[in-house]
Order: sequence, then structure tokens, then C-alpha cells
Amino acid sequence: MFSGIVEEIGKVVELKKLGDIVKLKVETKKITGSIGDSIAIDGVCLTITNILENRFEFDISPETMNRTTLRFLKEGMYVNLQSAMRLCDRIGGHIVLGHVDCIGSIYLQKIQGKSQIIGIKPYENFKGLVVRKGSIAIDGISLTVVDVFDTYFTISLIPHTIQNTTLSFKKAGDFVNIEFDYIAKIVKENLR
Repeated sequence: MFSGIVEEIGKVVELKKLGDIVKLKVETKKITGSIGDSIAIDGVCLTITNILENRFEFDISPETMNRTTLRFLKEGMYVNLQSAMRLCDRIGGHIVLGHVDCIGSIYLQKIQGKSQIIGIKPYENFKGLVVRKGSIAIDGISLTVVDVFDTYFTISLIPHTIQNTTLSFKKAGDFVNIEFDYIAKIVKENLR
């Protein structure tokens, strides 16, 4: 489990396909970990399979590659990194599982003073999962929904989020990982 508070931006240094598994190496400067630990990469929970100095190695399954934006990664790209929470940690954001629900694309970007409004179009039905002023994780970042429309929703980014996450590199048309709020998913499932 994660809090959606990005700890650092890491750099993809290697991607290698071995059979049906993709090996991913990410360079990190701040985050520490051990083999077997969970790390969220752009909101996708992955397991550290090897450590080489300041580089973590991960194995990515076909399901994860097909369901997330990790399939678009290239060497030299940057990713949001976050260590798994411990039971004694403060959440700070909201409960994020690292289980991406769907991919979406950035639909619009509006500058509002020093902040920015971003519209995101999910590629799956999001009715009942996204609520005005509710929580959502975009590329693993805990954010608050500003407004909800028929085909998209908006979020607002403060300067700190823009400067300390990969959303600063994104533009209209770029893909993002979306994890709907865990509590909203439970409520929707139990209303069926």
C-alpha cells in the first residue's frame, strides 16, 4: 500500500524483454530498499528483484504491461517513485494500492496563476468511481478531483506537485495511469 506522495523522480536506465517478462532498471538517488520490497513506479506496484548500486531492477508481467503506461516506457524517461508504506506511517495522501484500474489521456491543460488544471479522459467507464472533491491517483500521485464531466474529470496541481512529479513533463495527448479511490471501488462493488 502507498500514500500517493511521490518521494522522487527516477530515471529508466534499461528495458529488456526476456520471454514474456520485461526487465526494468530504474536509477534512484533517495529511495532505499531490499530485494522483495514493493516500489510504485508511476503508480504501478512492482517488486524489487535485484539491486545494483543506485539501481533497482523489476520484472514486469504481461498483464501489467498490457494494463498500464509502463508499456510506453523508453530508456531515459523519468518515472514517479514511491516506497510502500509501513503500518506506522502517516498516509499524507490517500490509500493507493498500486493496482492501476485503467489508462487515460491528458485532455486539457489550463494554467491558473502558479497552479494548473488538467483534464483526464479515462479509457474505461468511471461513473461512480470519480466524485467531485474525491481522491484519485494519477501516475501514483494522490490528487483531489476538481470536477467531473461525462467523458473526463479535472484535477488541480499546485507548484510543488508540478515540480516534484513527472506531471511536469506531460502534455495534452500523453497517457497516464489511473487508480480510482479504493473506498469508491468498494462502495460501487457493493451497490451491484
